[in-house]
Amino acid sequence: MRTHSDLERRLLQRWLQEQEYNEELRLLRVPFSSPGYHTTLKDIPFAHPTRESLGYAVALLDGGGEAELERACAILDRVIALQETDRSLPTYGLWSWFYEEPLGDMRPPDWNWADFCGKRLLLAMRKHEDRLPDALKERLRQAVFRACEAIIARNVGPGYTNIAIMGAFVTLIAGETYGQEAFAAYGRQRLQTFYEYTMRRGAFEEYNSPTYTMVALVELSDLYAWAQSPEMRTLAAKLLQLAWGSVAKHFHPATRQWGGPHARSYDTTLSPAVLSFLQIALQGRVTWLTEEELAYDPQWYGSPIGCPDEVVPWFTEPSVRTGAQVFYRNEAKGIEKIASFHQTETLSIGSVSRENMWNQRRNLLAYLSGEHGTSYVWLRCLHDGYDYAAAVFHSVQQENRVLFGIAFSTNGGDTHNSLDRIRGSIEAKDLRLRFEIGGDGGEAKVEQDLKGELYVTVGRHVLNIRPVFASLGEAAARWDWSREGDRLCVDCVFYSGENRTIDFESLCQAGAMAVCTFAEERVSCSFKLTLKEQAAYLECPAPSEGEPLRLNMRLKPDLMDTLLSAL
Repeated sequence: MRTHSDLERRLLQRWLQEQEYNEELRLLRVPFSSPGYHTTLKDIPFAHPTRESLGYAVALLDGGGEAELERACAILDRVIALQETDRSLPTYGLWSWFYEEPLGDMRPPDWNWADFCGKRLLLAMRKHEDRLPDALKERLRQAVFRACEAIIARNVGPGYTNIAIMGAFVTLIAGETYGQEAFAAYGRQRLQTFYEYTMRRGAFEEYNSPTYTMVALVELSDLYAWAQSPEMRTLAAKLLQLAWGSVAKHFHPATRQWGGPHARSYDTTLSPAVLSFLQIALQGRVTWLTEEELAYDPQWYGSPIGCPDEVVPWFTEPSVRTGAQVFYRNEAKGIEKIASFHQTETLSIGSVSRENMWNQRRNLLAYLSGEHGTSYVWLRCLHDGYDYAAAVFHSVQQENRVLFGIAFSTNGGDTHNSLDRIRGSIEAKDLRLRFEIGGDGGEAKVEQDLKGELYVTVGRHVLNIRPVFASLGEAAARWDWSREGDRLCVDCVFYSGENRTIDFESLCQAGAMAVCTFAEERVSCSFKLTLKEQAAYLECPAPSEGEPLRLNMRLKPDLMDTLLSAL
C-alpha cells in the first residue's frame, strides 16, 4: 500500500482540527445543505450527517491518539445504532442522511447509504481492528452484514458507476474479512460484471464525471489496496488505468478545468476539492494550489491514487485534442449516446449527442482561457428558474462547431432525473433555454445582427449563435439576454408570464435548434432546415474540410426513450 506523505499527514491533521463535533450527540455537526431531493429537511442552519460522521471517525483513527480513538469509537457506536434493523422493512440495512430526519421521513430514502456507510465501517475495521474494543467490533460486523444484505437485495447494474464499484468493495471486502463466502462471491461477480460492461464501452457509463470519476478512482484504489483476491486486484488496476486516461484526456491545462461533456457534475467549474485531489495525485508535478489552499478529503488518505506517469503530460502540456466516443448503447431501444470534445491551447468544448437536461448534466460545456482568467459556457433548460430534466438535448459536433436541438418529453423528470416525472404537462411561469456564461475571465457582452445571429464576446473568444428554429406550439420563442450577478444569460424564451398549464401532449411541435461556433472572431454560418412529419433535419457546413454536419430530431413532444432513440 502507498505510504502517507508528509503533506497528506499535515492536511489530515488540519482537516481534523477544522471539524465541529457534537459531544452530546456523538456526531459531526456541519452546515446543512441538500440537493433538493431525498431529504425533506430545509431551512435549518446545521445538521448531523451519518456518512460524514463515519468518515470523520475513520479520519480520527487514521491520524489520532487515544483521545481520538475514544471519540471515533463513540461515533461508530452512535451511527451503527441509527441503522435500520427491522427485516420486515424495505429499508433494512440503510441509514438516513441526517440524525435530524428518521429514515421513514425521507422522500424517498437513499439506498446508496448502505454502500457509503458500509464502506466506512469496513475501513475502520480493516485499518484499525487491533485498536477497537471487542464489543464494538461485533456490532460493527453485524452492521456491515446488514449493509451487505441491502446492497445485494438492491443489486444495482454496472451502469451506475460509483455505486456498482462501491457495492463490490463492501461485499467483497466484507466477505474476505469475515469469512462470508456468499458476500465475497457476490462482490467478485459484481466487479467482474462491471469490468466487462465498462471495457466493452471503453468508458464508464457515468461518462467523464468530475464528481463520480473521482469516487471511482478512490473506490478502485481501495479495492486494489484491500482485496485479497489477485484476480480482483488485477481488474481494479485495469479499471484505474481506464479512469485516469479519461481524466487526463479531458483535462484542459490552460484553464485548469475538467473538459466536458459531463454525464454528472455538481459544479460547472472545478471545485477546490477536485483540483486538490488531482494535484495530490500528481505528486508534486503541479502546484496549482498552495498547501493552505488545498481542500482535503480524508477518504483519500492512504489510497494509492497516484496518477500513472504516461498520462501526466496531458495535465501539464497544452495541445490540440479531438475525440468522440460511444459511452452508452441500448440496441433494444435504439438509443446511442456519443460524447465529443475538442480542445485547443485556449479553448475546451464538449457535447453529448443525446441526453436529458437534468441539473447534473453538462451536455454542452465550454471553457475559455483569457488574460483575466477562465470563463465557462453552459447550456441549460430552465422551468421556473430550475433545470428542467424532461427536456432532451440533441447535438452533433465537429471541432469548434456544435449543431444542437432541444425537444420536450412527456414523461421525463421535472427537477430530478427520475424522482418527479411529469405526466404530459407542467404548470409554469417560465420556460427557457439558457446559455450561461460565467467564471472569472472578464465581463462578457452580446450583440445581435439584423439576421438574428448572436455574438457573445468572452475575452479573446466569440461564441457565435445562429438561431435556426424555436417554438412552443404555434407560439414562436424569442432570444433575449440579461445579467444575473456576474453571469451573462443568453436565453431562448419559450414562455414567460402568468402561471399556466403547458400541455406537451397537445403540441404538434415544441423545441429549439441552433448552431454555435466557438472562435476568436465572428463567424457567420449558413444552414439548411427541413421540417417534415413533425421532425426537423438541420444541415450546415463543417468548420473545416469534410462532410456537412447533420442533425435530425423529433419536434413533437413524446416519451423520453422515443426522443432519445434515432429517427
